[in-house]
Amino acid sequence: MTNDPADLTAADYLDGAREMAAAGRPYLAYLLAEEAAQRTADPIMALSIRSQFTDPTAQKD
Repeated sequence: MTNDPADLTAADYLDGAREMAAAGRPYLAYLLAEEAAQRTADPIMALSIRSQFTDPTAQKD
């Protein structure tokens, strides 16, 4: 474990997002997944991450 958030990778954030989703914390999972997507160089992978963890506060039409 690191004490410096700058040392965390996209995979670290994605792991955290999955853990928060499993713990019933969808908004925190969304925030962690968004950070993972931003740290991902591949735009297709970033899109995939974002599609798995959608914003639970977004209004649906």
